[in-house]
Amino acid sequence: MTDYTTLETRAGLVLNIRRAAESDEPALAAFFERVSEDDRRFRFLSAADHIGHDQIDPLVHTDHFRSESFVAFEHRTGDLVASGLLACDNALDTCEVAISVRGDYRGKGIGWAMLDLLAGEARRRGVRRVIAIEDRDNRAAIELERESGFSPEPLDGDPALVVLSKTLR
Repeated sequence: MTDYTTLETRAGLVLNIRRAAESDEPALAAFFERVSEDDRRFRFLSAADHIGHDQIDPLVHTDHFRSESFVAFEHRTGDLVASGLLACDNALDTCEVAISVRGDYRGKGIGWAMLDLLAGEARRRGVRRVIAIEDRDNRAAIELERESGFSPEPLDGDPALVVLSKTLR
């Protein structure tokens, strides 16, 4: 991906997506305040009323090789509507993805667009397999990932979580 890309969602919403930068920390903090409580819990796999610097710092300080963070802005308004993270293992064999969509923008195809973008970035890096670790209660994300070709498998040692994986090569 170049520094900036424009994507249209299945619902016709136009997104401007770019790599997150350190200067995005305040916007990301405000964004996560507009993500539902359940979605914050699903994204960070912990109950938190507030997402602070410790959770946002890894989103704005990536190595741009094994990890990359993306922010998506609605083209018409300029509002930050989604955040996506790509985190690969050292061997670049497996890459985990995590996506959050602002509550008032859910159901507009943004999750699909971000998942496609992240999987494409993993493929570009030569990653063999993409995974998403989901809370079993996150039915919307699990269904989206299954429809995108991801297969579920249990996460050893944690019956509340499921790993969805997709082989790229």
